[in-house]
Amino acid sequence: MKPAHHADDILVDDLPAPRHSRRLAVVTETYPPEVNGVAMSMARVVDGLNRRNHDVQLIRPRQPARLAVQAGAPRADVEEVLTKGLPVPLYPNLRMGVPSKRALVRLWSLHRPDVVHIATEGPLGWSALQAAQHLSLPVTSDYRTNFHAYGKHYRLGLFSKPIMGYLRKFHNRCDATMVPTETMRVQLAERGFERLAVVGRGVDAQRFDPARRSDAMRESWGAAPGDLVMGYVGRLAPEKNLGVVLAAYEAVKAAHPRARLVFVGDGPMRAELAARAPEAVFAGQRSGDDLAAHYAGLDLFLFPSLTETFGNVTTEAMASGCAVVAFDSAAAGELIRSGVNGWLAGAGREADFVATARHAASDALARQAVADAARATARRLDWGDITARFEGVLEGAIARAESAALLQGLQPAA
Repeated sequence: MKPAHHADDILVDDLPAPRHSRRLAVVTETYPPEVNGVAMSMARVVDGLNRRNHDVQLIRPRQPARLAVQAGAPRADVEEVLTKGLPVPLYPNLRMGVPSKRALVRLWSLHRPDVVHIATEGPLGWSALQAAQHLSLPVTSDYRTNFHAYGKHYRLGLFSKPIMGYLRKFHNRCDATMVPTETMRVQLAERGFERLAVVGRGVDAQRFDPARRSDAMRESWGAAPGDLVMGYVGRLAPEKNLGVVLAAYEAVKAAHPRARLVFVGDGPMRAELAARAPEAVFAGQRSGDDLAAHYAGLDLFLFPSLTETFGNVTTEAMASGCAVVAFDSAAAGELIRSGVNGWLAGAGREADFVATARHAASDALARQAVADAARATARRLDWGDITARFEGVLEGAIARAESAALLQGLQPAA
């Protein structure tokens, strides 16, 4: 006779079900080593999807030889498909894809992906959308760049409405469009965009860390111990509203003559900014740990842009232990509680921004408390959580497509 087993004798392992591996096609017209928010965040998402056991096919324009050398050998864990590319107007260091619908239809007919995700709305992105719909593939997209908001900075105001019309048409043909903030979701919904899902951005709080602060670097900027260093990181271009940085610096310098100003980045406004602030430090474009050290050397981070959909530099500065002064917009508006983990000025109210920067510069104790709280906020922005949300949107699009195909198959023949 077999011995009886009691429930208490049974050990049950709570093993999670393995995630279903998907074949994902990711289309983007910018990718590292190009330096911009879209490129860097897409690289993080691709890495995260790969770690979550998905087969990722990355489709992007072929980069110039000098960037290809920086990129190194092709990745073994991602299938890369390189297309022809052309320089982007106003951004000569970036490339955009060329129309490639027929090539993508051939590619995806041979190896059909479960879903196509389009990160950029340029010619390659539009071709990918057309090819996916031709093959009845589910499509998701990102809304990452406020192209329509650039008009007033580049005398393209007449084109703002047509650009917005194109973007609305593009994204409304997708099964879902991911946006980085709730504010952006509401704004786009009011403009007629449909099927919007909020998927934020993470930050690498191990790389961007106050521990990277270097007294030697600060000394090279002309800052003695205890001197205030203000700074900006990003493209030096009209759409970044950098005149406000100069105005804030002049106001702070009037009360703190030894204050220093550091610009990290490059762009078409560099010469103009250098002429207007000849004593400022122009560190040029930085990346990796070197960029992180530049952030950590700042005491006050000034970010006056009003054209961001998110603004990764905001979270990078917060993770680096910088006190941030920004407009109540994009990532800053979503993450900062003014006076607690940063300072906010009303969106577009430049005099308020300058006054806020002057106030932040005047109180070292408050600035340190804010910087510590900013670091704590940034450490909660884990890329693993972001990738999981991203994956959830993709799975939703796949499930809806499968349900639609099933229902269509059940329809009686006409």
